[in-house]
Amino acid sequence: MQHFYKLMPSPVGTLKLIASDRGLAAVLWENEDPKRYRLPDLLQQGTHPVLLETECQLAEYFAGKRKMFTLALDFVGTEFQKKVWAALVAIPFGETRSYSEIARDIGHPAAVRAVGAANGKNPISIIAPCHRVIGANGKLTGFAGGLEVKAFLLNIEAPEEFRLA
Repeated sequence: MQHFYKLMPSPVGTLKLIASDRGLAAVLWENEDPKRYRLPDLLQQGTHPVLLETECQLAEYFAGKRKMFTLALDFVGTEFQKKVWAALVAIPFGETRSYSEIARDIGHPAAVRAVGAANGKNPISIIAPCHRVIGANGKLTGFAGGLEVKAFLLNIEAPEEFRLA
């Protein structure tokens, strides 16, 4: 299956959007660790409809005009990873979950570390909102885009009266 990509400037750096004809396959960070996501062969195609729609929806999100993404997603991973990633997509805008809550939600309450590992391998950053996963103590934990970016994204989603300037 052919994969296409487009680079998108954003308030959190240049994002690499990757799609197949089935849907969005990845949103990668500017300084992405190459070991986190194995890139398929890519063809640059800025006019691919999935990439154009992704860029539009992300721009609306960053502008504070979108709270829910409506994109077809093309996750590639193990069945366990796909369960975790589906749980990420289900976290409502402006809310957070802990790793243990996600483990419980997917029916594997003892798999907290495995949930953390799957969360760290999430290829579709922002849209499958791994930034909404925090430590059980309420603190920000590891994030492929960096903790500063995680805080920025959570701030976008905070009620206006709680946003940091």
